[in-house]
Amino acid sequence: MKNKFLRVLALVILSVPLCAQTYITNVTVADVEKQRLVSNQTVEITDDIITSIKSSKKIKIPSKGKIIDGTEKFLFPGLTDAHIHFFQSGGLYTRPDVIDLRKDMPYHKEIKNSHTKMENKMQRYLQNGITNVIDVGATYNLLKARDKYKENKKSPSVYMTGPLLTTYLPKAYKNLKNDAPFNLVKTKEDGVKMVEEQLAYKPDFIKIWYIVGTDGLSKEESARKNLPIVKVIIDKAHENNLKVAVHASQRITAQLAVENGCDFLVHSVDDEELKDDFVQLLLKKKTVLCPTLVVYDGYMNTLGQKIKMSHHELEKADPDQLGSLLDLKHLPDTLLIKRYKKSVNSIASIARSKKSRSIMMTNLKKLSDAGVLIATGTDAGNIGTLHASSYLAELKAMHKSGMNNWQLITASTINGAKVLNKEKEFGTVSVGKKANLILLDANPIENIENITKINKVINKGEVFTPSKILQTTPADLAQRQLNAYNLRDIDAFLEPYADDVEVYNYPNKLQYKGKETMRKGYAQMFKNTPNLHCELVSRISQGNIVIDKERVQFGNRILEAVAIYHIENNKIKKVYFIQ
Repeated sequence: MKNKFLRVLALVILSVPLCAQTYITNVTVADVEKQRLVSNQTVEITDDIITSIKSSKKIKIPSKGKIIDGTEKFLFPGLTDAHIHFFQSGGLYTRPDVIDLRKDMPYHKEIKNSHTKMENKMQRYLQNGITNVIDVGATYNLLKARDKYKENKKSPSVYMTGPLLTTYLPKAYKNLKNDAPFNLVKTKEDGVKMVEEQLAYKPDFIKIWYIVGTDGLSKEESARKNLPIVKVIIDKAHENNLKVAVHASQRITAQLAVENGCDFLVHSVDDEELKDDFVQLLLKKKTVLCPTLVVYDGYMNTLGQKIKMSHHELEKADPDQLGSLLDLKHLPDTLLIKRYKKSVNSIASIARSKKSRSIMMTNLKKLSDAGVLIATGTDAGNIGTLHASSYLAELKAMHKSGMNNWQLITASTINGAKVLNKEKEFGTVSVGKKANLILLDANPIENIENITKINKVINKGEVFTPSKILQTTPADLAQRQLNAYNLRDIDAFLEPYADDVEVYNYPNKLQYKGKETMRKGYAQMFKNTPNLHCELVSRISQGNIVIDKERVQFGNRILEAVAIYHIENNKIKKVYFIQ
């Protein structure tokens, strides 16, 4: 008996070093479920699980524990983006079914980009405090790629469906095999077969693209014609313990989907204001709704060439994809581009957009006030809706609809977990849940923009400083200042530069020194120069040097130039211009 006790004791002693313990002390903890802030708490994390939350006065911290001082800081659950698409980049060339620019950017390059930049996207999400993402429509190849990020601590937790099951297949996506984001379903038998086919890839749920009207019928006739297929897909998924998300932006498609078992409605109803019976239907079925308010504006602003980006997006978005949105200023097919610009900016189009936006806002307010489960999602990856950085814009749009900040936080945390019945695993700062957390320098309940003031991200048991999650490359800095130049944003333009930047005419003639001198000259140019646009013709990046060949338009003049950027300490220190 004594020997048995000693063996058990030895095992306990040997196991102690294997448990990494972190203590966040003197912090204000957000209780999402009770919508309150609890001050002066110490949160204990063992490996990747929250193991204790107590008053800082009542806890003794072991000498070997890692301590994070949370004084005057706020601890919130990590955020969930409940609607993204990894197969789309957010850039101009990502939806050839919307605007076909494949002669400028072959679609196979976009597909390759979706894989090569997947890790970058993951890190960008985590840097922005998003510890969980739900890909609502991927590909079989992306489902395979998902698995290698499960243990990656710089990756959020990823939940993913396979290709969208649809009765309408855009021509641009035909014959893509395992890179196809859509699977065409013509019959109920097809629906059963497609669900069974996805099971082999172990999706986290199934997605239906409930598109109506492409068959020449009215919305309701088309919706009811395709309903048997929708229903059989839902039933087959449920039979295999998989939830079902449905793309439904009309009242009739949303209603029919929910009545027939849809678990997760993605997008807002935008064709009519919702009546009480629809609200009660969602409550009864416990359906989660993801409103995706800003995605349509991304298309309209890009194709209409009315892009405006916040400083947050200019700094946090993938700079290359953001930059591509401005390519319509210089692509050669001017007839196509002018046609899109004219159509999007027409009085009729603007009126339709304004009406749809108003309906979506009204509906979200009604649903939220009634207690319908709302989950924050961006639909990131669509043209103009950039991965990770678009999250703040979505929150601000939801706030504009009338949701208060606690409702926004709830939608962004625990409700995101409820989409896939994961609320017992994450979504609140609670003992026993995963320590997917964000430590903030300011209180988002006072101002929702404070959700971006991230001091630390805790993910999968590791504590990260946001700036250390994703490395900013010299090419990123060069592209960020170019994007801001084209958007005439002087503060964002200057952000990548060192305070004592030196600007030369090649090879060594100093033009001026200092960011403030630069501000005066460029601010005046941004203000007074019509038709200002810089096209990046080519780029060489070597070590800490970036060489850009540029074609710059000033009014009716076009100037060919080369800019050489020298980067030091993550800032542009010197610039050499060759003209």
